[in-house]
Amino acid sequence: MMILMRQMRVRIVPVVLAALLLAGCAATVEEQQSGAPSESDAEIMEESEGGHLMRLTSPAFTEGQPLPRKYTCQGDGISPELTIRDVPKGTRSLAIIMDDPDAPMGTFVHWVVWNINPGKGAIAEGERLTNEGMTSFRRAGYGGPCPPSGMHRYFFRLYALDVVLELTPTTDKAGLERAMQGHILARAQLMGTYKKG
Repeated sequence: MMILMRQMRVRIVPVVLAALLLAGCAATVEEQQSGAPSESDAEIMEESEGGHLMRLTSPAFTEGQPLPRKYTCQGDGISPELTIRDVPKGTRSLAIIMDDPDAPMGTFVHWVVWNINPGKGAIAEGERLTNEGMTSFRRAGYGGPCPPSGMHRYFFRLYALDVVLELTPTTDKAGLERAMQGHILARAQLMGTYKKG
């Protein structure tokens, strides 16, 4: 009798395990089919909170198009005018990071700014902002694109934050990103390209 019971347990355990695995798979499929948000979906939902997306544009260039020479190391090296729209309610400050992910030695940071007034609808061409951090040029302030070769992409990323940050002038991109964690209400992005001519 004991031998029979042991044999039954040996047979039942794999069956139970298989049933549990199938239930887990079914739940996962059900979640996917029900439209449960993925990590990227959650980010889009965060950006569209309030029924609209925060927008970042520029009269100097459009999304995916070349940055005019005057905003690069081959021109005046000043920052382009940026227009900010649809900042969500509850925003206490804005931040901007501009970088080049196509740099040969890894992402090159061109601009780090925080504590921009959320009511500021535009940043003027060449405007010096109060809270500008360290870039990959090892100095604060905007640094124009200066790719060694080929076409590079330059991302201007705008963040709406629920907090005013207390950072030092030596803060870099990594430091700003750490300080923003858990405080981002919305994001917007504008990308321009540049190739030395």
